[in-house]
Amino acid sequence: MQTIDYDRLHLRDGDRVLDVGCGEGRHTIGAYLFANIDAVGVDLSEKDLQTARQRFSDFEVQDTPGKSLVFQQADALHLPFADNSFDKVICSEVLEHIPDYQGVLAEINRVLKPEGLLAVSVPRAWPEEICWKLSKPYRQVEGGHIRIFNATQLRHDVEDLGWNRYARHWAHALHSPFWWLKCWFWGRDDVKVVHWYHQLLVWDLMERPWLTRNLERLLNPLMGKSVVMYFKRGTDVD
Repeated sequence: MQTIDYDRLHLRDGDRVLDVGCGEGRHTIGAYLFANIDAVGVDLSEKDLQTARQRFSDFEVQDTPGKSLVFQQADALHLPFADNSFDKVICSEVLEHIPDYQGVLAEINRVLKPEGLLAVSVPRAWPEEICWKLSKPYRQVEGGHIRIFNATQLRHDVEDLGWNRYARHWAHALHSPFWWLKCWFWGRDDVKVVHWYHQLLVWDLMERPWLTRNLERLLNPLMGKSVVMYFKRGTDVD
């Protein structure tokens, strides 16, 4: 399930791309398959990184000069990379988990090249607020969401570092009702409607049928679960 739009991120052959908080590798692998890039995914969880490496090994990828993918364990507050070493950085559904999210943004700012581009996504405020009201355990689980982001405030936090937002969209509208149902029936594995809705989402992910793809596209501005923003320095990105 991709949240970041690689076209809006202007992903190009030859880019060096960092996925901060890559988890099980969905965006790192997706970016690698999208263009001939050097992709690096970092995360604190070695378990998630092992899953990411296994998922990548399932792809039949031909060796291409100048194209690589590496997963490594790292703290987003102390990235083990030199200043100005990446062309693009992805940070998707990560900042809501981290107490010092501004420290993470500062580290991203350090490792991004002056002409680099940044894609950030976080849960959208009002669908997230419903989840918090429906279930306390939803926000209390280990590694769970510790804040509800105001997208405007997050935008200002990034722009205070010298960046400008050049694009924005919303994603995963069909997932919002699923999480409301899951929160309403939190801890119950016997609720059929939650199971059926999950099956629908898996089917949509695997088959990508015209009906659900277009329905989600129409609903995203209204109830997309994630807000996605793209940042640059200067004004030279369309």
